Amino acid sequence: MGRAHVVAIPYPAQGHVIPMMELSQCLAKNGVRVTFVNTESNHHRVVEALPPTTEKLLRLVSVSDGLDCWEDRMDFAKSVEALGRVLPAELEALIRSINATQADAITCIITDVFMAEITQAYRNFDLKRAAFLPGAAALLALTTSADKLVADGVIDADGTPLQSDAIRLSPSMPEMNPNHLAWVCLPDLVGRKAIFQSIVKNNKSAKLAQYLICNSSEVLEPAALDFLHSCRPIGPLLASHRLAKQAGHFWLENPSCLTWLDHHPPSSVIYVAFGSFTLLDPAQFCELALGLELTGLPFLWVVRRDMTRDAADEAYPSGFEERGKIVEWAPQQQVLAHPAVACFVTHCGWNSTVESVSEGVPMVCWPYFADQFLNETYIVDRWEVGVRLEKGGDGIIGREEIKGKVEKVLGDGGYKKRVIELQEKTLASSVGGGSSHKNLCDFVDWIKED
Repeated sequence: MGRAHVVAIPYPAQGHVIPMMELSQCLAKNGVRVTFVNTESNHHRVVEALPPTTEKLLRLVSVSDGLDCWEDRMDFAKSVEALGRVLPAELEALIRSINATQADAITCIITDVFMAEITQAYRNFDLKRAAFLPGAAALLALTTSADKLVADGVIDADGTPLQSDAIRLSPSMPEMNPNHLAWVCLPDLVGRKAIFQSIVKNNKSAKLAQYLICNSSEVLEPAALDFLHSCRPIGPLLASHRLAKQAGHFWLENPSCLTWLDHHPPSSVIYVAFGSFTLLDPAQFCELALGLELTGLPFLWVVRRDMTRDAADEAYPSGFEERGKIVEWAPQQQVLAHPAVACFVTHCGWNSTVESVSEGVPMVCWPYFADQFLNETYIVDRWEVGVRLEKGGDGIIGREEIKGKVEKVLGDGGYKKRVIELQEKTLASSVGGGSSHKNLCDFVDWIKED
C-alpha cells in the first residue's frame, strides 16, 4: 500500500485557494502526498506568483471551470452553473488518470465545504471524504441554517430578507443584520438567487463529509463552533513561517513595499488593502485618497488595476500627494508583521481578518460583500479590535469619516491592547499543545489511517 494521497479542491477564488494551499502544505510536510486542483483560469496565475518551495511540496494540476476564456468569472450565477456542469466529470477523469499512472493512488478527497455539491466525483471511488471551511465558522453556521431562516420568515425561498431586525443563531453568537447575510451582499439579484439556491443544495451534500475542519480557532469563535458541533478548528492557517512568502496568490507581490516600510518608525504607517474582489467607483476612490491625505500619516495602499472603473492613475484626486507607497499587490502577511504598520484599513475578508489578529494589528473595517459584514461584526462588536466606517447620505464613506476612524483606532490604546491579547491566545492555539494544533494532528492521523 502506498502512502496517503490527497486531492485538494478549493473554490476558485483567491480567498479560498490561499488557506487550502496552506492546509495542503501542512499535510505534505507531514508525509501526505497532495495533488492540488485549480481551475485552468487560476492555475497559471497561482503558478506565476508561487514561492519556489511550494511546487516541491505539492503537485499542481488544473481542470476546466466550464467557461470560455473571454467570459466574466465575476458573474457568480454563471460561474456556479458552469462549475456544476463540468467539474464532476473533470475530477473523475483526473482521479482515474492519477490512479492508473501513479504508485500512490488517491486515498482522500478534501473539498471546499461550499463545493460539496459540485465535487461529487468521490461517489464513484472508495475515498475518505473531508470538507474544509476556509472562512469563519459563523459563516457555515449561517449557511447551514438557511432552511430554518426561511421557515422563521427571516428570508424568502430565494434568500431575500423579509425583515431588518437583527438575528442571532444562538444566544452567545453575534447579531447579524439580515440585509448583510453573505448571499444578500452579492452585487446582482440573479447572482444572489443562484448562490443561495446552491447553498441550499450544498448543505445536503456537505453532510456526506466524514471530517469537517475550518480555518478558525476556539479562541476566535467558541459560540459558532459550539453551534456547529462537528466542525474542528485547525487555524489560523498562516504561512508556515510568519515572515515567509505565502502561496496561492493570483497576483505577483511587490516586495519593494517591505523595503519602504523599513524606512518608517514603529506604528507609523496605515496599511490599506481590499482583497481581490472589492470595487470602488471613482468618487469613492477619490474620497479614500483624500481621507488618507488628511490623516497626515504615511500609507501603504494596494491598488489593483481593476479596482475602479477608471484607470487608477486617472482616479486619484488632483494634486494627490504621494506621501505613501502604492503597489498592485503586497505580501500581506509580511506587511502586517512589519513593526512600522500601525493599523489595517481592510475589506474584512476572513484571511485578512485572521492575519491582522495574528500579527496584532487593529483594523478599520470597510466590508464590500459576502461574509465580510459578518467578519466586521466579530472585529468591532465581539473582539473590539477595530472600528466601523459609516457611509454618508450619498452612500459614500467621506474623507473626514476615514480620517476620524483612523485617528480613533490609533488614538485609543485599548484597540492595540485588545488585539495583542487576542493575538497571543490565537497563536497559542495553533502551536504544540494548542487546540487547533491538536485538531490538525488528529486530521493528519485520520488521513493516514488504513
